[in-house]
Amino acid sequence: MKWTFDWLKEYLDTKLSADEIADTLTRIGLEIDDVSSPVAPIAAKIVECEPVPGSDHLHVLKVDDGTKELRQVVCGAPNARVGLISALALPGCVIDGHEIQPGKLRGVMSNGMMCSARELGISDDHSGIIELDPKTKIGSPVLSVKTVFDAGITPNRPDYLSVRGIALDLSAAGAGKYIATEPAELKPVKSSRKVNVKTDLCPTYCFAEIHNIKMAKSDDVIASRLSAIGINPKNAPIDATNYICYDMGQPMHCFDADEVVGDLVVRMARDGEKFTDLFGNEHELKNTDIVIADDMGALAIAGVVGGARAMTNDNTKNIILESAYFDPVSVRKTSKRLGMSTDSSYRYERGIDPTMTGRALAFAAKIIMDACGGKIVGTGIGGKNDYKPRHIKYTPDMLLKKTGIDIDAKTQEKILTKLGYTIDVKKSHWVVTPRVARVDVEIPETIIADLIRIYGYEKIAKSNTRTSGVIATAHDDFDIKTKILLASRGLNESITFGFGNSAVESLLSDKPIIKIANPIINDLDTARNGLLGNLLIAVANNEKRGYADLNLFELGTAFDGDQPGQQHTQICIVRTGANSPRHWMHRNRNVDIYDVKADLIALMCGQNFTVSADGAPKWAHPFQYGKLVQGKKTIAEFGALHPAVAKKLHIKTPTVIAIVDDINNLPHGHKLKHETLSEFQPITRDFAFIVDGDTMAESLVGAAKSADRRIVDAIVFDAFDMGNGKKSIAFTITIQPTENMNDEELIKLQNTVIANVEKKCNAKIRDK
Repeated sequence: MKWTFDWLKEYLDTKLSADEIADTLTRIGLEIDDVSSPVAPIAAKIVECEPVPGSDHLHVLKVDDGTKELRQVVCGAPNARVGLISALALPGCVIDGHEIQPGKLRGVMSNGMMCSARELGISDDHSGIIELDPKTKIGSPVLSVKTVFDAGITPNRPDYLSVRGIALDLSAAGAGKYIATEPAELKPVKSSRKVNVKTDLCPTYCFAEIHNIKMAKSDDVIASRLSAIGINPKNAPIDATNYICYDMGQPMHCFDADEVVGDLVVRMARDGEKFTDLFGNEHELKNTDIVIADDMGALAIAGVVGGARAMTNDNTKNIILESAYFDPVSVRKTSKRLGMSTDSSYRYERGIDPTMTGRALAFAAKIIMDACGGKIVGTGIGGKNDYKPRHIKYTPDMLLKKTGIDIDAKTQEKILTKLGYTIDVKKSHWVVTPRVARVDVEIPETIIADLIRIYGYEKIAKSNTRTSGVIATAHDDFDIKTKILLASRGLNESITFGFGNSAVESLLSDKPIIKIANPIINDLDTARNGLLGNLLIAVANNEKRGYADLNLFELGTAFDGDQPGQQHTQICIVRTGANSPRHWMHRNRNVDIYDVKADLIALMCGQNFTVSADGAPKWAHPFQYGKLVQGKKTIAEFGALHPAVAKKLHIKTPTVIAIVDDINNLPHGHKLKHETLSEFQPITRDFAFIVDGDTMAESLVGAAKSADRRIVDAIVFDAFDMGNGKKSIAFTITIQPTENMNDEELIKLQNTVIANVEKKCNAKIRDK
């Protein structure tokens, strides 16, 4: 969705800058991808015009752009000549989506581009560069450039597909005052033409027939706004439909009335019916497609694209302007089947305001007649708009119960009113009615989401919260501490899909499999009943790519059924391959069940438990399995992966597993002990010493580590005999700062290490 700043300010009285507007929108839920203020092309006079050697159409121009020096530009336009004043796009200007940059053409340097009317977005004329009035001031902007916002719209917020909707949300967020300028509907005018709606997938269809128009360009405001957002202005009728699509969020279309035979009919297409769109592409329709037709056949595919027959052109004198509401699901299916996504289908398939058709029709008719003249000779309406407002039962204390955030009722009412909600305050509750354009609001939780985003996510941590059955914390403290403990034991957190693979889940356990009716892919066809399946798939995929040594854990939700509340939080630990990297000082080993048992013991915080080997699950090796038990309660399980399961999942690496099926089984009242991770980056330094031939490397490493408590590791990486009873030993130390260290402090620490090793080991630092 794109719009210009001046367009927004037509509906929002604000003093904020464009960047402040963008920050506000991002804060309240509309993420701004870009805010651009393009460089405007300027008027420049051609002073010299010479042909480029070896070219039959290129010229080297020297142009006066209002600066003291002439600018050299290569141009291929046939009307380029000395004395002509035209439009010059300087480096940095964006023309047709491309940024102008200095470069060579046929070996000649060009520092800009002379532009045609089409390249400027003024008209379709591309026969040569634009010829400006000789009185135009040199160096002045040719176009009024506009600041353009570009935002990604989430499917649940179709009201953001209109400038008015964005302005309303900004006003609720305190960015300015909303300027309500809703046009009144047209007065009915008896028409010789009727509209017959033969499908309930079109609740309402209205039209206005305008005669004796004189086709003209749109006014500069509309044309410049459309051009700025990437829509090439055509003529006033077409521009009006495009403009209202972005301004009000109502897609529209206009037909050449002289090409429409008989009455308008909104019906379902016939299987195999042929249709040619306005781009010249032929389509074969199905009986699931809605079409607008006349006595001769289909004129347009409803909500998607107009047809070649009855399309308006520069010679059109009489038009039929339509405004309708079409079923979102039907439009989406047709759009996807045809592989066509238009501004119209993009809005219809997300849902538009079903009561806006008449107001949009009146606004479009005014824009067209202001530019082209003409007279409305008839209006018509078909279908039955049986829209009924949604009334949602809500109580102000629901916000606190659902989120733990306490916002007083008066503030809630003020926010909702600014967002266009109407509130009927009853004794025990509110009846909240969203504005019609908010087709996404159906449940109290959406109202709560609106309240929080407008109130300000940044205020949540500072708000005065009460408990009232809810602990208001940004994260579950126990979950975070558990993750930190596991990470301090060398495990890496993994976050997998909340879905599972039914084939894998049936291999691992006898738990119920919760099938999904419409999975995103075939391999993720369940709501996962455990975390192990996805982690083992990750192990198999990593092993294929040569990464066999893994230490993973996940803390997440496992589902027990398909109803709300049928879920619990689980911990799963998977270790594979070698327990440590290869090193010359020791032989590493493969992980075993005692590694994951140690992980579980750490989670037990010193609590007593017994170990049982009864009832090994399907995933576990029957003779390498155990579980931690307190009385009759199983706290956790650990074991090696069953060879048969490993074979089916194509896992060849030794794999051990630990599972805490329900995190609530762990002791919550004890302090989890873990290594505190420093916020400062570690520092490494290398040393080499000359020592006696019988000196052990271990003694040097010990002396180095004892020199300062901030030295957390020391590893020997080189040793060789120097003769004469001497040898060289080199090692690396790792320093973990507790605060920022400057060069002077680091040198002091290094000298302490050298002095300590030389004193304790009869060593001498090697200087080369």
